[in-house]
Amino acid sequence: MHVFQGLWGLVNNAGVFMPSAPNEWLTKQDFVKIIDVNLLGLIEVTLSLLPLVRKARGRVVNVSSAAGRLAICGGGYCISKYGVEAFSDSLRRELSYFGVKVAIIEPGYFKTNMTRHENFSQGYQEAWERARPEIKEIYGEKILRVLTQTKRNVSLVTDCMEHALTSCHPRTRYSPGWDTKLIYLPMSYMPSILVDAIFYWSYPKPAKGL
Repeated sequence: MHVFQGLWGLVNNAGVFMPSAPNEWLTKQDFVKIIDVNLLGLIEVTLSLLPLVRKARGRVVNVSSAAGRLAICGGGYCISKYGVEAFSDSLRRELSYFGVKVAIIEPGYFKTNMTRHENFSQGYQEAWERARPEIKEIYGEKILRVLTQTKRNVSLVTDCMEHALTSCHPRTRYSPGWDTKLIYLPMSYMPSILVDAIFYWSYPKPAKGL
């Protein structure tokens, strides 16, 4: 008689980025749309399959983002990825008693359908069109043009997934992409006042900003 041995590996990779824009351009539902997929969906799938993973003493691999370590944009994306980090950390500690390992992958920017230039432009444009007139006046249309202006091979990410699932000693965190290693992660350890200054001088300025 066949005895089911459980589930060795669960990889949570589903995610959406849009609608993302300056927070004031968005509605609560814009945030909910992203958080439902990127965080609550990940939690739901994980909890439903956890008994099988625990039975196999297997692996859970959650794809977060460099934006889960450094808030690089407004909207629900960074919030959802910070949540993935927190959920994964607590899950890893809880499941360590059962021989289950939990890994987090924090990619930088990679060429995928989610990061296509057309999707970015359309998302920002739609958020702008729905924004209140006073918001448009404060920010100015120039900022929209800058945001809609806009890489690497995604195999770096899948290699991390493979290592997390098959290695005897998987890492707690993987950071594929040079932008993650050289920009986002170092900035996440900097004093907040310095990071804020970098963003202040790097990002486009609202028309009526100081």
